[in-house]
Amino acid sequence: MMDWNNTTLDLNLKRNVWNVTTTDWNGLTMVQTVDGNWKTMGKGFIEMLNSLSDSFAWKPLKIRIRMVLQIMQFIYYPILAIVSVPANVVTIVILSQEKCGLSRCVSHYLVAMATADLLVIIFDLILRHIPFVYLEEHHFLEGTPVCNIHAVLLYAATDCSVWFTVTFTFDRFVAICCPNMRSKYCNVKTAAVVLATVTGLSCLKNIVWYFMFTNKYHGWSIPWFCRVTSNVRFSPVWGAIEFCHYVLTPGVAFILILLLNVLTVRHIAVNSRSRRRLHQQSNRKSTKDPAMKSRKNSIILLFLISGNFIVLWSVSMVYCINWRMTFLGYESVYLPRFVMELGYMLQMLSCCTNTVIYVITHPKFREHLKNIVYYPFTPIVKCIKH
Repeated sequence: MMDWNNTTLDLNLKRNVWNVTTTDWNGLTMVQTVDGNWKTMGKGFIEMLNSLSDSFAWKPLKIRIRMVLQIMQFIYYPILAIVSVPANVVTIVILSQEKCGLSRCVSHYLVAMATADLLVIIFDLILRHIPFVYLEEHHFLEGTPVCNIHAVLLYAATDCSVWFTVTFTFDRFVAICCPNMRSKYCNVKTAAVVLATVTGLSCLKNIVWYFMFTNKYHGWSIPWFCRVTSNVRFSPVWGAIEFCHYVLTPGVAFILILLLNVLTVRHIAVNSRSRRRLHQQSNRKSTKDPAMKSRKNSIILLFLISGNFIVLWSVSMVYCINWRMTFLGYESVYLPRFVMELGYMLQMLSCCTNTVIYVITHPKFREHLKNIVYYPFTPIVKCIKH
């Protein structure tokens, strides 16, 4: 919000444009350009740097951290969008061909995860965070009342991204720890049913946002990016619904992934000791176990994806739960605003890191990716050779 006691105006009557210097409720000084109708014309990178240099050393630490993060977002978010969209598209194309040495079941889960991440990038990063960084308000969407629809699509895609990770973790748990169930559960048909069920439940669960939010966009980048009426904002019923939403996604997902990984590690440790004893008893010269070696890549892939998800989602989950509890009057720990900014940056990063994980863990994926990258230059190379 603006503190009009700390606001100065620089009026240019010829252009009908005002330069407004404001101090928000966190003490962050900002220079904004508005037209004659008091509509913000955008937040410039130079203005942000000027705000940073204006008595930066005298500001509280939390204000300085937030200012630095906001300046970083000017560069970070566009680069992330430019990299993550083609990365996820290429991942979907490569994994859909099923030529990476992975089972068809695993390929289905990884394709679904890449598709959900791509949708999150579109609905959350491109249509939500980037406009909030570069524009003070969504003026380009003011005439299109679609914020509640946008919210349903965004949160449904986010739920799918989270719970596809859970279902993939459970599939690998069954494949590694439950050999009796492996043939019945770890197949393409079951994977299709599970992914379709998760998608349907995610869409049904998030319809509630259509009725909770209004169709107007909010002017500040807070967890509620749509405008919310006071009846909803302070309602215990709606508060409980939203609190359950953040607990379920990704809170419960965290617990399930950690539990499944702990059980998987325990099974692997016990099984490895048993197989080593059998090798010693059989007096084999070579201690290499082909079965364990073939399972190694699958285990590494599982742990990297699970660990990446937990690390990059933790900050955002903690802040959102604390935010909702604050509005219900249960504030126990004060979290500065920059925690929210950092949480969003890490959460968005999680949508493009899986491609890096596939490159690290699978040589065949690297080979296909290299062929796709080199393909546009192939005619040029042929011409040079001839």
